[in-house]
Order: sequence, then structure tokens, then C-alpha cells
Amino acid sequence: MSEDAADVTYGSYLALDKLLELQRPRSAHADELLFIIVHQASELWFKEILHEVDLLVAAFVDHEAEFALFRMGRINALMRIVSAQLSALETLPPQHFAEFRQHLGSSSGSQSVQFRAIEAASGLREPHFMNVLQEHGPIPAVIQRALDRPPLQDLYLDLLRAQSIELEQLYMGERPTTLFFLAEALLEYEQQFGQWRFKHVQLVERVLGPLTGGTGGTLGAKYLARTIDQKFFPALWAVRAKFYGSGA
Repeated sequence: MSEDAADVTYGSYLALDKLLELQRPRSAHADELLFIIVHQASELWFKEILHEVDLLVAAFVDHEAEFALFRMGRINALMRIVSAQLSALETLPPQHFAEFRQHLGSSSGSQSVQFRAIEAASGLREPHFMNVLQEHGPIPAVIQRALDRPPLQDLYLDLLRAQSIELEQLYMGERPTTLFFLAEALLEYEQQFGQWRFKHVQLVERVLGPLTGGTGGTLGAKYLARTIDQKFFPALWAVRAKFYGSGA
């Protein structure tokens, strides 16, 4: 063991002194700390999800289906964590939030660059999404990097083509293949993402009300509700619906 490694402690390795100084409530209300921690923790998980998506993309490019399946399992686990965190904010009464809401200024969850990068990397390219990205000036580098890569669905379809497999073939045969399980993992990811969106809508309605605008002048729950039906993998959903709809 090197001398430097021997000096590493739990606190120094995790930089806890710095980490625990980053929660800086702007009001005297006790519940603001919870609000800050949930959002900061979400951003840390977003960072890890983006890291895992990078590794997933590399596995797709290298045509490593088994490794891609492993990465998708981890990404889905991370999405469940991010969604579960919102339960903590369900304990925030609207009258408590109202007491420190004015201290948020123009801040809004819609300004999360990492969350937008996850959406872009996953495959969101529809016009409204692109307009949202551009309305605040130049697109941040982490989002542009995601936009410059093919969507996950395209990478998956390229993997199928490399093995001369048609998408419909995944749902034929008695023994599912790794590529079938990978397709199912991608669809599970879409479902996890949709559940997070739905839970977020419910949370905003519970704390702010269904007709009230969100923080930072956003449309709040009304805007979030519009995003629930957005699809990252329409081709995968279509073939799955076609297969099961045919009764095959």
C-alpha cells in the first residue's frame, strides 16, 4: 500500500467536508434542507446514469450485447432509485413549501442540464424538446454531446443488423436470446422513465396544485403531464404490440 493510500480515510475519500457544506438553505424553514438534498442527490444519480449510458453506447458500438445488457440492468436500478427519492418530497406540505418558495428565484428542475442530457442520449429529438433546449441560449456541451450521438434505439437496431437479425425475430422461438432480453431492458428503462415523470407530475400537483405554474416561471404540472407519452423506443414498442396483438 502506498503512503498516500494509507492516509485516505472514509471522510477524505468521499470529500465529506465539502459535500456536507453544499446544502445551503436560503430561508429559515426546516423543510428547505430536505428539498435541497433530494435535488442534489438526484443530480448525483443523473451523473452516474450519464456515465453508465456512455458505457452502454460503447458496448453497442462494439457489438457487445451481453455487456450492454449488464449496463441496462444497472441503469434501470438507478432509475428506480431516482424515482423512489421523490417519495421524500411527498412529505412536504404545500404550506411549508410556500414559505421558502420565493427564495428559489428563477431556478427550476427544467434547468437540469444533466437530466436534459439523459433525455437526449436516450433518443428524445422531437421539435418541442429541441426548442426547450435552445430557448435559454447555446446548448450546453454535455447535452450537445448526447445529441451528436445516435439515439439508443438506432444503436440497438445497428446491433441487430450486424447479426443479420430482424426486429420481429426477437419475439419468435421458444428460447429468448440476449438481444431479446436487451430489448426488454430498454423498454423497462422507458417504463421506469415514464413512471418517474408521472410521479413527478403527481408530486408537483400535490405541492403546487394542478393549475399552478412551476418554479422559475415554468408551466409546472401541465408541462410535465405533456411529457409522459414521449417515447425513446417507438420501433421496439411497435413490434412488441404487433406481435402480441396478433396472438402469435
